[in-house]
This record gives sequence, C-alpha cells and structure tokens, in this order.
Amino acid sequence: MASTETAPKPLRARPLSPHLGIYRFTLTMAMSIAHRITGIGLYIGVLLLAWFLVAVSSDASAFATFTGFIRSIIGRIFLFGFTWALFHHMLGGIRHFLWDAGYGLDDPQREYLAQATLIGGFALSLIVWVIGYAVR
Repeated sequence: MASTETAPKPLRARPLSPHLGIYRFTLTMAMSIAHRITGIGLYIGVLLLAWFLVAVSSDASAFATFTGFIRSIIGRIFLFGFTWALFHHMLGGIRHFLWDAGYGLDDPQREYLAQATLIGGFALSLIVWVIGYAVR
C-alpha cells in the first residue's frame, strides 16, 4: 500500500511589505502623526471644558479653583496647546478632505499642504490669542 502523504513544500521567504526603514521620513508623515496626536489632545481639552461646566454649575469655590488653574502659566500653556490642537486638527481635516476630492496629491502640493497645516495651526492660534488679549 502506497503512502498518500505528500512531502512538505520547502519554505520560501515571504515578501516583506514596505516599512519605515524603506521610506524616508517626510513632513506629510509627521503631519499625519500630529493629526492623530492633536485628536487625542482634543479629547483632553474636552475634559477641561467639562471641568469648566461643572465649576460654573457648582459653587463659587469650585469656579475659583478652575479660574485659578486657567489663569496660571500652566493653565495658559494648556489652553494655548488646546487652541493649537483645535486649529491644527481642523486644517489637517481640510487637507484630508482635499485629498479625498483628488486635489493636492502630487509631490509639491502635498508638501505645501503639510507646511500650510503646520504654519496655519500656529498662525491661527496666535491670531486668536492676540485678539483675546486685545479684547480683554
């Protein structure tokens, strides 16, 4: 009686998909990572907003604690970071919307959009803060 078992096939090297070691790091990649980080930052900023709403609806001491934090240097840095995250994430979303529509996918436009996202986020944040201090 003959054996029906077949010999195992020799193992071949599996093809490797491209990874970070193959691609050079670009500004577009950095902005993609920053878009995800600012999304996380926006969640943290919503906690700050929730703290504000709870403090407003509570007594005067709770609101004094909140305003004491917000008026401190750490609170202002946190607020500026939240403002920057908001604008950077918004501009990153607009950039992705343009890409979904088929615009800005070529080489120089892709880099220009990444630069505009980075510079625009800081510029819009500074404009809002300058207006805020001018009105105050």
